[in-house]
Amino acid sequence: MTPDRFFSLLLALQSRETATTAELAAQVGVSVRTVLRDVQWLQEAGFPLLVRRGRGGGVTLLPGGLLDTARLTPGERDHLALYGLDDMQREQLGATADTRRAHQKVRPRLRPSAGDVLPLSAVVTTDNRPWYFRDAEGLPPAALVGDLRRGVRLRIRYRRPDEEEPTWRVVDPYGLLAKAGRWYLVADCASRPRLYVLERLVDWEPMRAAGRLRPGATLKGVAAELTARWENPDSFQIHAELDLDRVGLARRVLGRRLTLREAAGAHRVAITVSGRGVEDVRLLLQFGASVTVTGPAEAREHIRRLAAQVLQGYS
Repeated sequence: MTPDRFFSLLLALQSRETATTAELAAQVGVSVRTVLRDVQWLQEAGFPLLVRRGRGGGVTLLPGGLLDTARLTPGERDHLALYGLDDMQREQLGATADTRRAHQKVRPRLRPSAGDVLPLSAVVTTDNRPWYFRDAEGLPPAALVGDLRRGVRLRIRYRRPDEEEPTWRVVDPYGLLAKAGRWYLVADCASRPRLYVLERLVDWEPMRAAGRLRPGATLKGVAAELTARWENPDSFQIHAELDLDRVGLARRVLGRRLTLREAAGAHRVAITVSGRGVEDVRLLLQFGASVTVTGPAEAREHIRRLAAQVLQGYS
């Protein structure tokens, strides 16, 4: 939800006792489906909205949910609409001060009176960092924000995992993505979308030219496209057998890559792991003797070589 739509929707709800989703859509200038999504977001953010479905229904902003928009600066409005980030991610963006001021101005209006329920934001907290998280190294996201907001091309010095030394390249940035406790630069390189982990971004230089983004492409759309590729890779199927007591750990570590198949004896289960190539068999090394790769043949041979390298290091 954009800041403008966020406040337009709240003002529309404040201006009448009850409004249908069609009326809200017409006033805000979006589709009914978008209004329904926005109303759900407002409810999850703690605004006391009553939604009645069917004939004679509509959306009502209950007492205690009014927002004094005159008290918010443009920067505070912007940060209030920047949802989905936890406190540490906002600090990394340099957005802590504006966010705190905006919340201080909004929260007193959301405090329930006697008999009202607490807002959802009072009983839910977020921490998007993965388990065993360590503080990120490399370039902080706040350092890039100024150049990203100016919409210029960037010349970045980036080190890929398979490279010993970082190399320079020119990219057309869309913006930043925060996912699973890490920050990524979303950008086109030679008109192809890419994700660049900020931990590996060694240096950057803003260029005088404006970014040359593909027509119709947006940060949200490109980020969704790229993350979908990661979560649903061009499948190289690795088949294995895993001890049952390791299934919970495998689900946490491998996520969507993991498919459980039939039982493989009294204490084991057959699994399939989807990867991009034979190199992804490395993912199973962490399970040690609890896993046995059964196919394909190149996956078995590769994990045998990897295990031999580990053994040689301890010989």
